[in-house]
Amino acid sequence: MSHFHAVVWIDHKEAKVFHFNKDEADKVAVKAGDTSHLRHHANVTGSSHAKTSEAYLHEVCHAVADAGAILITGPGVAKTELIHHMHKHDPQVAKKVAAIETVDHPTDGQLLAHARKYFKSADLETPQIQR
Repeated sequence: MSHFHAVVWIDHKEAKVFHFNKDEADKVAVKAGDTSHLRHHANVTGSSHAKTSEAYLHEVCHAVADAGAILITGPGVAKTELIHHMHKHDPQVAKKVAAIETVDHPTDGQLLAHARKYFKSADLETPQIQR
């Protein structure tokens, strides 16, 4: 089932993608793959994760490609890496991104409620015509 709106919650381990309308939602989960190469170093400030894999980001882009409007959420920098990947590799998908928001670790229900609330106000200004 295809819906006009999609929301992505992404971190470096997984992405949850929901295509939804006001009553229904379809979920796709995308796993990042092996992260055993990550190392934590004592007394070193900064990030202890590797850059998110291009294959993972591409799979997430593919999961939202048929949406008409996309909200990207997540707790860290993976959401920023995703939008950069979209601009570089899938500019048509990047054009559909309505917003990028920091959202910690919501339940699926909380994420959908947040996205529905976001798009309810945004849709007052934007027609829902998929091109």
